[in-house]
Amino acid sequence: MSTEGEYAAGHGAEGHSAAGHGAADNDDGGGGAVSPASMNAASEAEVHAAILSIGEEIGKAVVGQDGTLSGLLAGLLAGGHVLLEGVPGVAKTLVVKTMATALDLQFKRVQFTPDLMPSDVTGQLVLDQSSGGFDFKFRQGPIFTNLFLADEINRTPPKTQSALLEAMEEHQVTAEGVSLDLPEPFMVIATQNPVEQEGTYPLPEAQLDRFMFKLIVGYPDAEQETKVLVRHHAGMDPHDPAGAGVRPVANAEIVAQARRLVGAVHVEDIIMRYIVELCRATRVSPSLELGVSPRGAATLLHAAKAWAWLSGRGYVSPDEIKAVVKPTLRHRLIIRPEMELEGVTADSVLDSVMLNVPSPR
Repeated sequence: MSTEGEYAAGHGAEGHSAAGHGAADNDDGGGGAVSPASMNAASEAEVHAAILSIGEEIGKAVVGQDGTLSGLLAGLLAGGHVLLEGVPGVAKTLVVKTMATALDLQFKRVQFTPDLMPSDVTGQLVLDQSSGGFDFKFRQGPIFTNLFLADEINRTPPKTQSALLEAMEEHQVTAEGVSLDLPEPFMVIATQNPVEQEGTYPLPEAQLDRFMFKLIVGYPDAEQETKVLVRHHAGMDPHDPAGAGVRPVANAEIVAQARRLVGAVHVEDIIMRYIVELCRATRVSPSLELGVSPRGAATLLHAAKAWAWLSGRGYVSPDEIKAVVKPTLRHRLIIRPEMELEGVTADSVLDSVMLNVPSPR
């Protein structure tokens, strides 16, 4: 399944990049970035320009994947988490690592394997003899970061997968009855391979429901793939975004300001009813065993607000809803087995729902 051409230009979180386009429209001669000295006191226009300029920075190291970047930024600004599904070698890790560099945020990656333990992710108590006694202290795990990449999350057993639930929902980790807050912003980005299923553990519904987006990361087109080869031929190191010229154009304070601005995006009652009607339509679809929950509807609202803000709008229109319906809802649906055998997919069900539910005018 590929994102290429999945949405018409301007109408899809995977087929079009709100972050990669539009930066030039906000360019005041400084490349759209906020200077380090002014990051903590940026205006709304400066915050918007800084977030949009992230696409330009990532483009120095990554070719294509604009839709993936837009989905990641929308998820970050809406306070959500993102599941990336794609075959190996399509720059999933590079996009996340480069985004962390452009945002000046801390990034940690854990390769999920069958023998990975929950404490390998969250941390564990260790004996501290530095004071001459036998005290125990908590050693923080890699989850204590801003952008946490769970690589091939479906290759670890459910016990370790569930270690992420509290962190994703409450942004904290509890150890020995003591809750420790995670840094802000905090975001889990997980990857999984849609092809190789041997030795994998399907993500439980409770875990899937905590991801705001499931983004399908496809192959680049022929022109983009040629550019990738040209860059490799020129000596580009894909493990070193800074070496490719990627520089910080935002920081945690800019992200916090952007989140407040996203929260202030206006939503008319008729748009909220449209969201409700879309989600309720999935619950009565004959192709589905399970439709979208009220939490899924609320997530769709927040996703649309983030997408509207990235697109330069202060309000949510039906176009924003339609742009994020598939990545927000596809992983929340359970298709009836007999319908799967007939080739029905979550995306095709959502296409039918959007066709049959009248859009507000």
